[in-house]
Formats: sequence, structure tokens, C-alpha cells
Amino acid sequence: MSEVIDKARLAGTALQTMNRLTSGQKNEALNRMAEALVAGRDAILEANAQDLARGRDNGTTPSLLDRLALNETRIAGIAEGLRQIAELPDPVGDLLESFERPNGLRIERVRVPLGVIGMIYEARPNVTVDAAGLCLKTGNAVVLRGGSAALHTNRRIVETLRAALAETDVPADALQLIEDASRASVDEMLKLNGLIDVIIPRGGASLIRTVVENATVPVIETGAGICHTYIDESADPDMASNIAFNAKVQRPSVCNAMETLLVHESFAAVHLPRIAERLLAANVELRGCPATLRLIPEAKPATDEDYATEYNDYILNVRIVSGLDEALDHIRRFGTMHSECIVTENKLHAERFLQEVDAAAVYHNASTRFTDGFEFGFGAEIGISTQKLHARGPMGLPALTSSKYRIYGSGQIRE
Repeated sequence: MSEVIDKARLAGTALQTMNRLTSGQKNEALNRMAEALVAGRDAILEANAQDLARGRDNGTTPSLLDRLALNETRIAGIAEGLRQIAELPDPVGDLLESFERPNGLRIERVRVPLGVIGMIYEARPNVTVDAAGLCLKTGNAVVLRGGSAALHTNRRIVETLRAALAETDVPADALQLIEDASRASVDEMLKLNGLIDVIIPRGGASLIRTVVENATVPVIETGAGICHTYIDESADPDMASNIAFNAKVQRPSVCNAMETLLVHESFAAVHLPRIAERLLAANVELRGCPATLRLIPEAKPATDEDYATEYNDYILNVRIVSGLDEALDHIRRFGTMHSECIVTENKLHAERFLQEVDAAAVYHNASTRFTDGFEFGFGAEIGISTQKLHARGPMGLPALTSSKYRIYGSGQIRE
């Protein structure tokens, strides 16, 4: 029996216990997990140092190393995410609707767990904890398959969390980690119908495409983030500069970071050089259209391939546009329906942007970096869905549930 099948079966068996747990029992487990992470931070950081050293030896880019890296502050933040999940209302059992039929049948629709969730992700070890916390809170079991770059870190984190669960009513087997880092383990998970109920990929475009194209298990698709900020003609210059800088520089390795800055031509003529100077001082490589190159000599020419690339790095495309229509056309062509922003003082333009842009999150005068479960008050997120079925945007607790109908009768039979 393969590791994937064995651990999926253990997770499925644990579901029998998960279905009987109260919210209080699950919350106690989450708080114990948070305590264990903080108490075990030295061992986790030691394992993380091994992964970082291997990454540097293999030539991993600084932005991807940043995704992988943990420190005491990040571990404390991850643990706080678990505590916040524990404080949130448990959606399982929520009554979504109730009605009575003319024949006397009383029908209720209630939230229920999805079941065994397969999570396939890349180099961010915080996802290991976020996924565990969200899945367990909603009564699900989870089979994690992280990337090889974070194997030592993920192994130590899961060992720490499972040890904490062993002291609670939540079965430790509800949390599983696949340690086989080969492509074969992913391929096996994608076709494990009957043992895994849903697959959630979280990572780059290549990983997500592989999962969507090859899975026979149902998939909740999280998407790549080619995010845009459009600075309109009426934008406040200081606000525009701050939003653009934050959206690109605050943490460029994540999916809600800006990849292309669109600027109205009249605003650009006056203010773009100052914004560019600030970005260049932060070591951002600028790539631009011909009009951009005339204003920013340091920029390199941008191609359609650049506009279609999620860099996750200190690289930014800049395109000067004639107005809102051209900005909307660009976003329709190159956007990935993740997060898009307009900076403007024109309320009509703002409302049109919010209405017409087809994305999971659309912003007026705020950085796209806020597309995040923690920032939305969800405690954490399982991923950011860019699809339109079941869930969209940052996926918190309700997104990890389905529903079922409960029908109460008094002997009715169908004629």
C-alpha cells in the first residue's frame, strides 16, 4: 500500500470521530496547537534552516526563499492565526434555510464538512498550519502534500501539531502529511476518488494547471495572481504612490502582490517619475511600454509575455494608458481574476471599475495586499479561489463546508 493511500484511509477513519466533536472540543485543540507551535519554535526553525540552506545551494531566488523562511515573529503570527480560528463561529451545523411543504414535510438545509481534503501546495510552510487549523475547525480531515523545498519544516510542524492533538479529543490522524516529494504522490492524490473528497491546490500557475487538468477528484481552484493597480487621472499623488509601493514591495513573493501598474497618461506625465524613483530605490526592476520608457529611462521594454507573467519578485510592469477604458481592456486581457485596484477620487470611475472588473477582489483606494484570509478577519485562509463555483476569494471556514438536507416527516409516503 502506498503512503498516499494509507494516510488518506487514516484520515477517512478519523472523520468518524470528527463528526461527533463539539465546537468547544475543536477550539481547545486549535489553542493547544498554537501553544505547541510557540513552544516548539526552536526545533521548527532548525528544520527551516535546513530547507533554506538547501534552497540557497540549489539557486532558489530570494523571493521564493522569503516564502519559505520562518522566524520567531512569523511563527507567532501563524500561531495567532490558529487562536483567531478558534474564536470564530463554527459554521458546521448552521441552519441555512428551513421550510415546510404542503404535505407536512419539514425540510432544513445545514452546513456539513466536505470530508477528507487533499491540500497540494508549494514552498510556504504557513500553509501547513493554516490548512490544518481551518480543516479541523470545520470537522474535516486533511491530507497535506507540501513542496519538497519545505519538507523538513513541514515534517517538524506536523509532528508538533499531531503531538498537540494527541492530548485533545481531536484525533491526530485527522492531520496527515505526505512526505513523498515525487510527482507520483501528487498524481496519486489527484485520482484518489473515494478516499479524498476534494483537492485544493495552492501555488504557482504550473501547479494549479497540473491539478486542474489531471484530477478526477473534485478541485477547488486557487489562482495565480497577476494583479493590477490602475492610477486614474484624479488620483491623490501621495496615496497612489503609497498604494503602488505597498502592493509591489511589501512582500512581492505572494499572489496578491501587484505585477502591473497602469497609469493614466496625464497623471503619469506629472507624477510617474517620482513613483518610479521610489520603486527603483527599493531595487524594483521596471519594465514599461514606449511611453513609460520616455519618462523612466531606467526601465526596460515590456512585452505581452511580461504582462502575462506572475513574477513573485522585485519586477514590475508599467503601462501608460489613455484612460479607464484602456485600463479595463488591459485587465480583461491579462488579469487572472484575483485582485485588482483603482486609485481615484472620481466616484463614477471607482464604481464602474468595481462593477466591471471580473475578479475575486476589487479595490478602490487600497492595496491589493489585503486579499488575505487573516486581513479579512477569517483567522487564516486555505487559499484564494479565483473560480466562480462554490467559493471565491479568500477561503475561510464556510468555504470548507458543503450542505445537506434534513427532512422531518410524520409517516408521509409519495403517491
